[in-house]
Amino acid sequence: MKLKVNARFWVETDKGPFLGFGRVELLEKIGKLGSISKAASSMNMSNRQAWHLVDSMNAKTHDPLVITQTGGKGGGGAQLTPAGEKAINMFRKLEKEMSEYIDQATNNLDY
Repeated sequence: MKLKVNARFWVETDKGPFLGFGRVELLEKIGKLGSISKAASSMNMSNRQAWHLVDSMNAKTHDPLVITQTGGKGGGGAQLTPAGEKAINMFRKLEKEMSEYIDQATNNLDY
């Protein structure tokens, strides 16, 4: 019998959950698409939920992860900030390190 270890993690602040897989995916899509609503749609997520997550993440940091512009002649949009890029990079680095550790732990299982 072959065993495999699986794990999920998230990052919290003293104010509660900050980053997890879904939140990081949302940030990445906002960075790529330039819009919270387009990012939400691409993830089959409601606009309300996406806005809630963005507001929640922004409220837990000194610098916002996402900034928004209201509509107008050129339309509104959203932009990932340097703090947002840093948060994504931190999470993806942790993900890689956790994956490597889990692979090693799986190889050392004795059952």
